[in-house]
Amino acid sequence: MSESRVVFDRLPLSERSYVLRALREETVGGALLLGAAVIALIWANSPWRESYRELTEVTVGPEALHLNLTLATWAADGLLAVFFFVAGLELKHELVLGSLSDRRKAVVPVVAALGGMAVPALIYVAVTTQTDTEATVGWGIPMATDIAFALAVLAVVGKKLPVALRAFLLTLAVVDDLGAILVIAVFYSDKFSLLPFLGAVLGMALWWLLQRQRVEGWYVYLPIALVTWTLMHSSGVHATVAGVALGLLTRVRKDPGEEEAPADRWEHAIRPLSAGVCVPLFAFFSAGVTFVGNDDGAAILTQPVVIAIALGLVIGKPLGVFGGAWLVARFTRASLSSSLRWADVAAVGVLAGIGFTVSLLISELAFEDDPLRLGEAKVGVLSASVLAAVLATIALRMRARSYAAIYDAEEADEDGDGVPDVYQAGDAGADSR
Repeated sequence: MSESRVVFDRLPLSERSYVLRALREETVGGALLLGAAVIALIWANSPWRESYRELTEVTVGPEALHLNLTLATWAADGLLAVFFFVAGLELKHELVLGSLSDRRKAVVPVVAALGGMAVPALIYVAVTTQTDTEATVGWGIPMATDIAFALAVLAVVGKKLPVALRAFLLTLAVVDDLGAILVIAVFYSDKFSLLPFLGAVLGMALWWLLQRQRVEGWYVYLPIALVTWTLMHSSGVHATVAGVALGLLTRVRKDPGEEEAPADRWEHAIRPLSAGVCVPLFAFFSAGVTFVGNDDGAAILTQPVVIAIALGLVIGKPLGVFGGAWLVARFTRASLSSSLRWADVAAVGVLAGIGFTVSLLISELAFEDDPLRLGEAKVGVLSASVLAAVLATIALRMRARSYAAIYDAEEADEDGDGVPDVYQAGDAGADSR
Protein backbone atom coordinates (compact mmCIF):
# COMPACT_ATOMS: atom_id res chain seq x y z
CA MET A 1 0.00 0.00 0.00
CA SER A 2 1.58 3.22 -1.15
CA GLU A 3 -0.79 5.63 0.55
CA SER A 4 -0.12 6.27 4.22
CA ARG A 5 -3.14 6.43 6.50
CA VAL A 6 -3.86 7.17 10.15
CA VAL A 7 -5.22 4.56 12.56
CA PHE A 8 -7.32 5.44 15.62
CA ASP A 9 -8.15 8.82 14.13
CA ARG A 10 -11.34 10.75 14.93
CA LEU A 11 -14.55 8.92 14.00
CA PRO A 12 -17.09 10.29 11.51
CA LEU A 13 -19.89 12.10 13.34
CA SER A 14 -22.59 9.53 12.53
CA GLU A 15 -20.46 6.62 13.76
CA ARG A 16 -19.38 8.61 16.84
CA SER A 17 -23.02 9.02 17.90
CA TYR A 18 -23.72 5.31 17.47
CA VAL A 19 -20.61 4.29 19.43
CA LEU A 20 -21.24 6.67 22.33
CA ARG A 21 -24.85 5.54 22.70
CA ALA A 22 -23.86 1.86 22.67
CA LEU A 23 -21.09 2.47 25.20
CA ARG A 24 -23.39 4.35 27.58
CA GLU A 25 -25.90 1.51 27.67
CA GLU A 26 -23.22 -1.16 28.10
CA THR A 27 -21.64 0.82 30.95
CA VAL A 28 -24.86 0.64 32.98
CA GLY A 29 -25.07 -3.06 32.20
CA GLY A 30 -21.50 -3.51 33.37
CA ALA A 31 -22.29 -2.03 36.77
CA LEU A 32 -25.29 -4.37 37.13
CA LEU A 33 -23.17 -7.34 36.01
CA LEU A 34 -20.55 -6.61 38.65
CA GLY A 35 -23.22 -6.18 41.29
CA ALA A 36 -24.84 -9.52 40.39
CA ALA A 37 -21.48 -11.30 40.44
CA VAL A 38 -20.61 -9.86 43.86
CA ILE A 39 -24.00 -10.91 45.28
CA ALA A 40 -23.48 -14.44 43.91
CA LEU A 41 -20.00 -14.69 45.42
CA ILE A 42 -21.18 -13.42 48.82
CA TRP A 43 -24.18 -15.77 48.87
CA ALA A 44 -22.11 -18.76 47.68
CA ASN A 45 -19.68 -18.21 50.57
CA SER A 46 -22.20 -17.38 53.26
CA PRO A 47 -23.75 -19.75 55.82
CA TRP A 48 -26.67 -20.03 53.36
CA ARG A 49 -24.51 -21.19 50.45
CA GLU A 50 -26.50 -24.42 50.04
CA SER A 51 -29.61 -22.38 49.25
CA TYR A 52 -27.70 -20.65 46.45
CA ARG A 53 -26.67 -24.01 45.02
CA GLU A 54 -30.24 -25.31 45.30
CA LEU A 55 -31.56 -22.21 43.52
CA THR A 56 -29.24 -22.69 40.55
CA GLU A 57 -30.42 -26.30 40.26
CA VAL A 58 -34.17 -25.59 40.28
CA THR A 59 -35.63 -26.97 37.03
CA VAL A 60 -38.43 -25.34 35.01
CA GLY A 61 -39.76 -25.72 31.48
CA PRO A 62 -41.74 -28.19 29.35
CA GLU A 63 -40.35 -31.73 29.49
CA ALA A 64 -42.03 -32.61 26.18
CA LEU A 65 -39.76 -30.16 24.36
CA HIS A 66 -36.69 -31.31 26.31
CA LEU A 67 -36.63 -27.87 27.92
CA ASN A 68 -36.98 -28.91 31.56
CA LEU A 69 -33.74 -27.07 32.37
CA THR A 70 -32.12 -25.73 35.53
CA LEU A 71 -32.24 -21.99 36.13
CA ALA A 72 -28.48 -21.86 35.58
CA THR A 73 -28.89 -23.54 32.19
CA TRP A 74 -31.74 -21.22 31.22
CA ALA A 75 -29.46 -18.30 32.03
CA ALA A 76 -26.62 -19.68 29.89
CA ASP A 77 -28.67 -20.98 26.96
CA GLY A 78 -31.68 -18.68 26.99
CA LEU A 79 -30.71 -15.30 28.44
CA LEU A 80 -27.33 -15.26 26.70
CA ALA A 81 -29.10 -15.89 23.38
CA VAL A 82 -30.57 -12.40 23.83
CA PHE A 83 -27.08 -11.06 24.55
CA PHE A 84 -25.72 -12.69 21.39
CA PHE A 85 -28.67 -11.39 19.34
CA VAL A 86 -27.65 -7.87 20.30
CA ALA A 87 -24.04 -8.78 19.50
CA GLY A 88 -25.21 -9.96 16.07
CA LEU A 89 -27.00 -6.65 15.50
CA GLU A 90 -23.84 -4.78 16.50
CA LEU A 91 -21.70 -6.85 14.20
CA LYS A 92 -24.12 -6.32 11.30
CA HIS A 93 -23.96 -2.56 11.91
CA GLU A 94 -20.17 -2.62 12.00
CA LEU A 95 -19.97 -4.71 8.82
CA VAL A 96 -22.39 -2.57 6.83
CA LEU A 97 -22.14 0.95 8.25
CA GLY A 98 -19.39 1.03 10.84
CA SER A 99 -15.68 0.50 11.23
CA LEU A 100 -15.71 -2.91 9.53
CA SER A 101 -17.42 -1.65 6.38
CA ASP A 102 -14.16 -0.19 5.01
CA ARG A 103 -11.68 -3.02 4.54
CA ARG A 104 -8.70 -0.69 4.92
CA LYS A 105 -9.98 0.52 8.31
CA ALA A 106 -11.34 -2.86 9.36
CA VAL A 107 -8.03 -4.67 9.09
CA VAL A 108 -6.58 -3.11 12.27
CA PRO A 109 -9.35 -4.08 14.73
CA VAL A 110 -9.94 -7.44 13.03
CA VAL A 111 -6.28 -8.51 13.14
CA ALA A 112 -5.96 -7.13 16.68
CA ALA A 113 -9.04 -9.09 17.74
CA LEU A 114 -7.78 -12.27 16.08
CA GLY A 115 -4.43 -11.84 17.83
CA GLY A 116 -6.27 -11.22 21.08
CA MET A 117 -8.08 -14.53 20.66
CA ALA A 118 -5.23 -16.67 19.31
CA VAL A 119 -2.43 -15.71 21.73
CA PRO A 120 -4.43 -16.39 24.95
CA ALA A 121 -5.61 -19.74 23.56
CA LEU A 122 -2.05 -20.72 22.66
CA ILE A 123 -0.77 -19.72 26.11
CA TYR A 124 -3.53 -21.75 27.75
CA VAL A 125 -2.69 -24.82 25.65
CA ALA A 126 1.04 -24.40 26.31
CA VAL A 127 0.49 -24.34 30.08
CA THR A 128 -2.05 -27.16 30.31
CA THR A 129 -0.25 -29.56 27.97
CA GLN A 130 2.73 -29.39 30.33
CA THR A 131 0.77 -29.72 33.56
CA ASP A 132 -2.78 -31.06 33.04
CA THR A 133 -3.50 -32.46 29.59
CA GLU A 134 -7.14 -33.22 30.39
CA ALA A 135 -7.74 -29.52 30.98
CA THR A 136 -6.59 -28.57 27.47
CA VAL A 137 -10.22 -28.74 26.32
CA GLY A 138 -10.74 -25.35 27.98
CA TRP A 139 -8.52 -23.51 25.46
CA GLY A 140 -11.41 -21.27 24.39
CA ILE A 141 -11.95 -19.81 27.87
CA PRO A 142 -9.43 -16.91 27.76
CA MET A 143 -10.36 -15.81 24.24
CA ALA A 144 -13.24 -13.44 24.93
CA THR A 145 -13.46 -9.82 26.09
CA ASP A 146 -16.36 -8.73 28.30
CA ILE A 147 -17.28 -5.30 26.94
CA ALA A 148 -19.75 -4.53 29.77
CA PHE A 149 -17.21 -5.27 32.51
CA ALA A 150 -14.50 -3.35 30.63
CA LEU A 151 -16.75 -0.33 30.19
CA ALA A 152 -17.66 -0.40 33.86
CA VAL A 153 -13.94 0.00 34.56
CA LEU A 154 -13.74 2.81 32.01
CA ALA A 155 -16.68 4.55 33.67
CA VAL A 156 -14.61 4.80 36.84
CA VAL A 157 -11.11 5.51 35.56
CA GLY A 158 -11.31 6.20 31.83
CA LYS A 159 -14.34 8.36 31.19
CA LYS A 160 -12.23 10.63 29.01
CA LEU A 161 -10.59 7.90 26.95
CA PRO A 162 -10.62 9.18 23.33
CA VAL A 163 -13.68 8.04 21.38
CA ALA A 164 -11.50 6.37 18.73
CA LEU A 165 -9.94 4.09 21.36
CA ARG A 166 -13.31 3.34 22.92
CA ALA A 167 -14.63 2.47 19.46
CA PHE A 168 -11.61 0.22 18.98
CA LEU A 169 -12.45 -1.59 22.22
CA LEU A 170 -16.09 -1.97 21.16
CA THR A 171 -15.13 -3.34 17.75
CA LEU A 172 -12.65 -5.72 19.37
CA ALA A 173 -15.41 -7.04 21.61
CA VAL A 174 -17.84 -7.41 18.70
CA VAL A 175 -15.31 -9.42 16.65
CA ASP A 176 -14.48 -11.36 19.83
CA ASP A 177 -18.15 -12.24 20.24
CA LEU A 178 -18.31 -13.57 16.68
CA GLY A 179 -15.14 -15.59 17.25
CA ALA A 180 -16.52 -16.93 20.53
CA ILE A 181 -19.82 -18.02 19.00
CA LEU A 182 -17.97 -19.80 16.18
CA VAL A 183 -15.75 -21.56 18.71
CA ILE A 184 -18.81 -22.55 20.75
CA ALA A 185 -20.68 -23.79 17.68
CA VAL A 186 -17.78 -25.84 16.31
CA PHE A 187 -15.92 -27.05 19.40
CA TYR A 188 -18.31 -26.87 22.37
CA SER A 189 -21.53 -28.26 20.95
CA ASP A 190 -22.36 -31.96 21.24
CA LYS A 191 -24.85 -34.67 20.31
CA PHE A 192 -25.55 -33.06 16.96
CA SER A 193 -28.97 -33.83 15.46
CA LEU A 194 -29.48 -32.94 11.80
CA LEU A 195 -33.26 -32.54 11.53
CA PRO A 196 -33.67 -29.92 14.31
CA PHE A 197 -30.65 -28.09 12.92
CA LEU A 198 -32.22 -27.96 9.45
CA GLY A 199 -35.42 -26.70 11.06
CA ALA A 200 -33.44 -23.91 12.76
CA VAL A 201 -31.86 -23.03 9.40
CA LEU A 202 -35.34 -22.82 7.85
CA GLY A 203 -36.37 -20.47 10.67
CA MET A 204 -33.37 -18.26 9.91
CA ALA A 205 -34.21 -18.32 6.20
CA LEU A 206 -37.79 -17.24 6.96
CA TRP A 207 -36.46 -14.40 9.15
CA TRP A 208 -34.19 -13.25 6.31
CA LEU A 209 -37.02 -13.45 3.75
CA LEU A 210 -39.41 -11.44 5.92
CA GLN A 211 -36.69 -8.82 6.38
CA ARG A 212 -36.23 -8.58 2.60
CA GLN A 213 -39.98 -8.28 2.14
CA ARG A 214 -40.03 -5.44 4.69
CA VAL A 215 -42.50 -7.23 6.96
CA GLU A 216 -42.87 -5.33 10.24
CA GLY A 217 -44.12 -6.25 13.70
CA TRP A 218 -42.40 -7.85 16.68
CA TYR A 219 -45.30 -10.31 16.97
CA VAL A 220 -44.19 -11.81 13.63
CA TYR A 221 -40.53 -12.21 14.54
CA LEU A 222 -40.74 -13.23 18.20
CA PRO A 223 -42.40 -16.63 17.48
CA ILE A 224 -39.82 -17.30 14.74
CA ALA A 225 -37.00 -16.47 17.15
CA LEU A 226 -38.41 -18.76 19.87
CA VAL A 227 -38.94 -21.69 17.48
CA THR A 228 -35.48 -21.20 15.92
CA TRP A 229 -33.89 -21.09 19.38
CA THR A 230 -35.74 -24.25 20.47
CA LEU A 231 -34.71 -26.15 17.34
CA MET A 232 -31.11 -25.01 17.67
CA HIS A 233 -31.10 -26.15 21.30
CA SER A 234 -32.50 -29.53 20.27
CA SER A 235 -29.90 -29.90 17.51
CA GLY A 236 -27.01 -30.04 19.97
CA VAL A 237 -25.50 -26.81 18.65
CA HIS A 238 -25.39 -24.30 21.49
CA ALA A 239 -28.61 -22.29 21.42
CA THR A 240 -26.84 -18.92 21.61
CA VAL A 241 -25.75 -19.49 17.99
CA ALA A 242 -29.34 -18.82 16.96
CA GLY A 243 -29.20 -15.40 18.60
CA VAL A 244 -26.15 -14.11 16.75
CA ALA A 245 -27.36 -15.63 13.45
CA LEU A 246 -30.72 -13.87 13.61
CA GLY A 247 -28.97 -10.61 14.49
CA LEU A 248 -26.75 -10.90 11.43
CA LEU A 249 -29.81 -11.56 9.22
CA THR A 250 -31.55 -8.35 10.32
CA ARG A 251 -31.71 -5.38 7.96
CA VAL A 252 -29.45 -2.52 9.00
CA ARG A 253 -29.87 -0.02 6.12
CA LYS A 254 -32.73 2.47 6.31
CA ASP A 255 -35.28 2.64 3.51
CA PRO A 256 -36.22 6.08 2.14
CA GLY A 257 -38.53 7.81 4.63
CA GLU A 258 -37.68 5.33 7.38
CA GLU A 259 -36.47 6.84 10.66
CA GLU A 260 -34.56 3.72 11.72
CA ALA A 261 -33.74 0.37 10.20
CA PRO A 262 -35.05 -2.72 12.04
CA ALA A 263 -31.59 -3.52 13.42
CA ASP A 264 -31.29 -0.10 15.08
CA ARG A 265 -34.90 -0.16 16.30
CA TRP A 266 -34.55 -3.58 17.88
CA GLU A 267 -31.15 -2.84 19.33
CA HIS A 268 -32.55 0.23 21.09
CA ALA A 269 -35.40 -1.87 22.48
CA ILE A 270 -33.49 -5.03 23.42
CA ARG A 271 -30.06 -3.79 24.54
CA PRO A 272 -31.41 -2.50 27.91
CA LEU A 273 -32.97 -5.94 28.49
CA SER A 274 -29.75 -7.70 27.51
CA ALA A 275 -27.39 -5.45 29.48
CA GLY A 276 -29.70 -4.81 32.43
CA VAL A 277 -31.34 -8.22 32.95
CA CYS A 278 -29.98 -11.09 30.85
CA VAL A 279 -26.24 -10.69 31.39
CA PRO A 280 -26.47 -9.79 35.12
CA LEU A 281 -28.71 -12.81 35.74
CA PHE A 282 -26.26 -15.06 33.93
CA ALA A 283 -23.45 -13.61 36.05
CA PHE A 284 -25.50 -14.24 39.18
CA PHE A 285 -26.08 -17.92 38.33
CA SER A 286 -22.55 -18.53 37.05
CA ALA A 287 -20.19 -16.56 39.27
CA GLY A 288 -21.08 -18.12 42.62
CA VAL A 289 -17.88 -20.04 43.36
CA THR A 290 -17.66 -21.37 46.93
CA PHE A 291 -14.35 -20.93 48.76
CA VAL A 292 -15.54 -21.29 52.35
CA GLY A 293 -15.16 -24.83 53.65
CA ASN A 294 -12.84 -25.73 50.78
CA ASP A 295 -9.83 -27.56 52.18
CA ASP A 296 -7.70 -26.44 49.23
CA GLY A 297 -8.26 -22.78 50.08
CA ALA A 298 -5.73 -20.50 48.42
CA ALA A 299 -4.06 -23.52 46.81
CA ILE A 300 -6.69 -23.37 44.08
CA LEU A 301 -4.91 -20.31 42.68
CA THR A 302 -1.91 -22.48 41.86
CA GLN A 303 -3.87 -25.03 39.83
CA PRO A 304 -2.90 -25.34 36.12
CA VAL A 305 -6.32 -24.28 34.85
CA VAL A 306 -6.29 -21.11 36.97
CA ILE A 307 -2.74 -20.21 35.94
CA ALA A 308 -3.42 -20.92 32.25
CA ILE A 309 -6.53 -18.74 32.18
CA ALA A 310 -4.84 -15.94 34.13
CA LEU A 311 -1.80 -15.90 31.85
CA GLY A 312 -4.03 -16.04 28.79
CA LEU A 313 -6.19 -13.10 29.79
CA VAL A 314 -3.71 -10.89 31.62
CA ILE A 315 -0.68 -11.42 29.36
CA GLY A 316 -1.96 -13.09 26.20
CA LYS A 317 -4.76 -10.62 25.50
CA PRO A 318 -2.67 -7.43 25.55
CA LEU A 319 0.14 -9.14 23.61
CA GLY A 320 -2.26 -10.35 20.94
CA VAL A 321 -4.20 -7.09 20.64
CA PHE A 322 -1.17 -4.82 20.67
CA GLY A 323 0.88 -7.12 18.46
CA GLY A 324 -1.88 -7.45 15.90
CA ALA A 325 -2.50 -3.70 15.69
CA TRP A 326 1.21 -2.86 15.56
CA LEU A 327 1.96 -5.42 12.84
CA VAL A 328 -0.85 -4.12 10.64
CA ALA A 329 0.35 -0.54 11.08
CA ARG A 330 3.95 -1.61 10.45
CA PHE A 331 3.28 -3.51 7.24
CA THR A 332 0.64 -1.19 5.77
CA ARG A 333 2.66 1.98 6.45
CA ALA A 334 -0.13 3.33 8.63
CA SER A 335 0.64 5.89 11.31
CA LEU A 336 -0.86 6.37 14.74
CA SER A 337 -3.03 9.42 15.35
CA SER A 338 -0.79 12.29 16.50
CA SER A 339 -2.68 12.61 19.80
CA LEU A 340 -2.08 8.99 20.82
CA ARG A 341 0.79 6.66 21.63
CA TRP A 342 1.20 2.94 21.20
CA ALA A 343 1.10 2.73 24.99
CA ASP A 344 -2.56 3.73 24.71
CA VAL A 345 -3.24 0.79 22.40
CA ALA A 346 -1.44 -1.47 24.87
CA ALA A 347 -3.67 -0.13 27.69
CA VAL A 348 -6.77 -1.05 25.67
CA GLY A 349 -5.23 -4.49 25.19
CA VAL A 350 -4.91 -4.87 28.96
CA LEU A 351 -8.53 -3.75 29.34
CA ALA A 352 -9.52 -6.39 26.76
CA GLY A 353 -8.10 -8.97 29.17
CA ILE A 354 -11.28 -8.62 31.21
CA GLY A 355 -12.99 -11.80 30.12
CA PHE A 356 -16.09 -12.53 32.14
CA THR A 357 -19.48 -13.39 30.61
CA VAL A 358 -18.42 -15.45 27.59
CA SER A 359 -15.40 -16.87 29.40
CA LEU A 360 -17.68 -18.19 32.14
CA LEU A 361 -20.02 -19.62 29.50
CA ILE A 362 -17.19 -21.48 27.73
CA SER A 363 -15.94 -22.69 31.13
CA GLU A 364 -19.31 -24.31 31.77
CA LEU A 365 -19.35 -25.89 28.31
CA ALA A 366 -15.75 -27.13 28.46
CA PHE A 367 -15.96 -28.62 31.95
CA GLU A 368 -19.65 -29.49 32.11
CA ASP A 369 -18.90 -32.97 33.47
CA ASP A 370 -15.90 -31.96 35.57
CA PRO A 371 -17.03 -29.90 38.60
CA LEU A 372 -13.52 -29.63 40.03
CA ARG A 373 -11.98 -28.08 36.92
CA LEU A 374 -15.11 -26.01 36.34
CA GLY A 375 -14.64 -24.39 39.75
CA GLU A 376 -10.97 -23.79 38.96
CA ALA A 377 -11.88 -22.26 35.60
CA LYS A 378 -14.35 -19.87 37.21
CA VAL A 379 -11.75 -18.85 39.79
CA GLY A 380 -9.30 -18.26 36.95
CA VAL A 381 -11.76 -16.10 35.02
CA LEU A 382 -12.79 -14.07 38.06
CA SER A 383 -9.27 -13.50 39.40
CA ALA A 384 -7.78 -12.75 35.96
CA SER A 385 -10.57 -10.28 35.13
CA VAL A 386 -10.04 -8.43 38.41
CA LEU A 387 -6.27 -8.36 37.87
CA ALA A 388 -6.69 -7.12 34.29
CA ALA A 389 -9.03 -4.40 35.57
CA VAL A 390 -6.47 -3.26 38.14
CA LEU A 391 -3.61 -3.21 35.61
CA ALA A 392 -5.78 -1.37 33.07
CA THR A 393 -6.69 1.20 35.72
CA ILE A 394 -2.99 1.86 36.39
CA ALA A 395 -2.22 2.14 32.67
CA LEU A 396 -5.12 4.51 32.00
CA ARG A 397 -4.35 6.67 35.04
CA MET A 398 -0.82 7.24 33.76
CA ARG A 399 -2.21 8.97 30.68
CA ALA A 400 -5.26 10.59 32.29
CA ARG A 401 -4.05 14.16 31.73
CA SER A 402 -3.43 13.59 28.01
CA TYR A 403 -6.81 11.89 27.61
CA ALA A 404 -8.52 14.82 29.31
CA ALA A 405 -6.98 17.27 26.82
CA ILE A 406 -8.10 15.14 23.85
CA TYR A 407 -11.58 14.73 25.35
CA ASP A 408 -12.02 18.45 25.92
CA ALA A 409 -11.05 19.16 22.31
CA GLU A 410 -13.42 16.49 21.00
CA GLU A 411 -16.35 17.66 23.13
CA ALA A 412 -15.98 21.46 22.76
CA ASP A 413 -19.21 23.00 21.44
CA GLU A 414 -18.86 26.77 21.78
CA ASP A 415 -21.80 27.59 19.50
CA GLY A 416 -24.11 25.26 21.47
CA ASP A 417 -25.58 23.55 18.41
CA GLY A 418 -25.13 20.06 19.83
CA VAL A 419 -22.37 19.18 17.35
CA PRO A 420 -18.74 19.26 18.58
CA ASP A 421 -16.80 22.08 16.96
CA VAL A 422 -14.24 19.68 15.48
CA TYR A 423 -17.02 18.40 13.18
CA GLN A 424 -18.07 21.79 11.86
CA ALA A 425 -17.90 22.38 8.11
CA GLY A 426 -14.40 23.02 6.87
CA ASP A 427 -12.72 21.29 9.80
CA ALA A 428 -10.31 18.53 9.00
CA GLY A 429 -11.88 15.20 9.86
CA ALA A 430 -15.44 16.42 9.50
CA ASP A 431 -18.02 13.76 8.83
CA SER A 432 -17.82 12.69 5.26
CA ARG A 433 -20.91 10.51 5.34
